[in-house]
Amino acid sequence: MKRIIILLSTICLVLGCKAGTIDNSTVNKFDLQRFLGSWYEVARYDHWFERGLEQTKATYKLRTDGKIEVLNTGIKNGKVKETKGKAKTTDTTGLLRVSFFGPFYSDYRILLVDKDYQYALVGSGSDSYLWILSRKPQLSKETKELILKEIKRRGYDTSKLIWVKHS
Repeated sequence: MKRIIILLSTICLVLGCKAGTIDNSTVNKFDLQRFLGSWYEVARYDHWFERGLEQTKATYKLRTDGKIEVLNTGIKNGKVKETKGKAKTTDTTGLLRVSFFGPFYSDYRILLVDKDYQYALVGSGSDSYLWILSRKPQLSKETKELILKEIKRRGYDTSKLIWVKHS
């Protein structure tokens, strides 16, 4: 028994196992056509490529080659910042692969989307990234509570969310 515990501990150290993992499974149904368009970033986890941005918005458009054009905009120190990228679909429902930096793609997991495609919860392949998106700059109190409940159920830390200012 002691050897098994040592072996499992060693494997976890090498592979980076974590206690209390998150549930980043994607939605069962996803309609890309309904997801396309503009989304306000209502809240997000902090990360270097959006640090200090306010009034952030993401716009998704289908390209002629079947990929998705991604345009992220925001305001930092009074100046508009734009980041262009691309995304592609996968064989997994609700899983896109997004790239802003050359040939490097990352998971973009649709964790929750309402039936009318008015709000969404998006994660990644790890617990380091999380976004709450909405077609409007603000969420109702009820919708916000519903999304926060889902975030907690999935094992994410809601205290890490940055609530984005929109004017």
